[in-house]
Amino acid sequence: MGAHALETGPGPEDPAVPARAALVREIERSGAWEGDPVWREAFETVPRHLFVPYYYIGVSGGYERLWGEDPDPRIRDRWLRGAYADAPLATRVRDGELVSSSSQPSLMAKMLAELEVRDGDAVLEIGAGTGYNAALLAYRLGDGPVTTVDLDVEITESARHHLAVAGYHPTVVTGDGARGVPERAPFDRIIATCTLTTIPRPWLAQCDPGARVLAPLATGLIALDVEDPDHAEGRFLHTSAFFVPLRGATRSGPEPEPARAGGVPRRARAHDLFRFLLALTAGRMDPQDAYALWEREGQPQRERYGVTVGEEGVRAWLDDPEGPYTWKLP
Repeated sequence: MGAHALETGPGPEDPAVPARAALVREIERSGAWEGDPVWREAFETVPRHLFVPYYYIGVSGGYERLWGEDPDPRIRDRWLRGAYADAPLATRVRDGELVSSSSQPSLMAKMLAELEVRDGDAVLEIGAGTGYNAALLAYRLGDGPVTTVDLDVEITESARHHLAVAGYHPTVVTGDGARGVPERAPFDRIIATCTLTTIPRPWLAQCDPGARVLAPLATGLIALDVEDPDHAEGRFLHTSAFFVPLRGATRSGPEPEPARAGGVPRRARAHDLFRFLLALTAGRMDPQDAYALWEREGQPQRERYGVTVGEEGVRAWLDDPEGPYTWKLP
């Protein structure tokens, strides 16, 4: 384990200490650490507030900015409490649109545990964000094996600065995440913190056989085991997941048009699992046909669905990759 001693280590009076401990207890209650308990130590140690010196909260008509150095102590207190809430934080807003965020810590913990990293693994993170997730990885593995990439130079510069302040120095790359980072390959693990519309082929080519890819797709999290540069397969995790979309010239395809679900009962249209199926089959199955399938198959949980990457393309499926229910992804 590559633990770091923080140069800015908090003293016993630091209000971030109890706030961080409360967050760790909340994550622990979610069951996220079943598998690799060292992640508990990482979240106990890595100070999230250093990665969100300011963030935005939604208010009527837009966003309010909370800043850790605000002259008003009440606002500083709100900022610190928000930094250690088990909630996503909007960290970069452009023209009223959210372009970067710090993910919900319990979901981050779940994803890190599901990544199943081992000592010595080389990990690529797609979507640098604030740098907090890369710091957690660097705590677990050391700086050397960790690479994080983002398209926006402002985001990567900010993430690099936050990491340095906290005492971590993984490799931070400015580039199109859909292309991966070939100069740092091969990787044993790839984790994406942005929503995809398909699985980018360059990622598989930059993986060692036996690598694992974990990525948000269609409001879920797909965990793929890589066989070779042209083949990978895996199933969705049980949990739902919502992230900022992957951006870039090779972003893996356009966002699918929202499916018009006219004729589908309202209770189904509002159901998380039916909306997941619609997202997974967007443009490839009529919503009424999707509804009929969903009811016929007993309203399947996410883990019954999977994805296969092969020479013929990228396919999603229900229950069996060779079964009757398969859909091509972009």
